[in-house]
Amino acid sequence: MEEVSKVIIKPLQQSIYMKPYTMHFVQNGVKRTWDLLTIHDSVAILLYNISRNVLIFVKQFRPAVYFGSIPEEDRKFDEEIDMKKYPPSLGVTLELCAGIIDKQKSEEVIAKEEVLEECGYDVPISSLEKIGLYRSGVGTSASLQTAFYCEVTDEMKVSAGGGVDDEIIEVVEMTVGDIKKYVTQDYIKSPPSFMFAIYWFLYHKQNNVN
Repeated sequence: MEEVSKVIIKPLQQSIYMKPYTMHFVQNGVKRTWDLLTIHDSVAILLYNISRNVLIFVKQFRPAVYFGSIPEEDRKFDEEIDMKKYPPSLGVTLELCAGIIDKQKSEEVIAKEEVLEECGYDVPISSLEKIGLYRSGVGTSASLQTAFYCEVTDEMKVSAGGGVDDEIIEVVEMTVGDIKKYVTQDYIKSPPSFMFAIYWFLYHKQNNVN
């Protein structure tokens, strides 16, 4: 997970995942511009293992989080980042199981596939409970993310998970007590969607699973 080396920052040349734009508009009689990115919509799944009463998450190294943890004066193009000064752990986040919508399939089918690929559980689509649909990254991309809740059992576990292809994902289990402590820290290395799902769980499900 943290065996990261030879980090070099370069200007964006081309991307298959995002496209940059600038919007020109007039607001209250004032001409304005705003830089935008279009990216894929996505799904996210909060998993709860009812066999052992644990929530299931994933850890990943996120280059954007790592980049954001480095002071601007040390972000120099075409020069290796000092990994001793800025260890890879700065970019490791705790997140929901999630994936982009890049196929002509329903959100539920893609969510089922992501749960299997990332966390190793083969779940029926009927077990996916829709939490809600919201906009992510409203300042730049405003892509749509659909969040689901899914209860699993040890019997549904068919593989170790960890993602596919070149993904490097660590599956993490936490008790409700652990996650309460985690979300009340001063600095939380998780996206807002993670926090939304956790508080939804604590409000709607906690009394049913304890």
